Amino acid sequence: MGKQPVKMRAVVYALSPFQQKIMSGLWKDLPAKITHKVSENWISATLLLTPLVGTYTYVQNFKEKEKLEHSGIIQKKVGFKP
Repeated sequence: MGKQPVKMRAVVYALSPFQQKIMSGLWKDLPAKITHKVSENWISATLLLTPLVGTYTYVQNFKEKEKLEHSGIIQKKVGFKP
């Protein structure tokens, strides 16, 4: 005997327009989830955030110095002649 074809039924999922809570679990208790993840992985979080914060601080400091230098408040020490 050969194989008999079997009819398959397709399952169709639909969202009700009155109750669409797809991502409610993602935002539920978000601060506690973040605190838990950071406390579990504080070494990894430190190694990630330290270079980012350091780079951001350096760039802000550099931009501020450059802005003050162009405005004439701070003169360059190299070749400065009053």
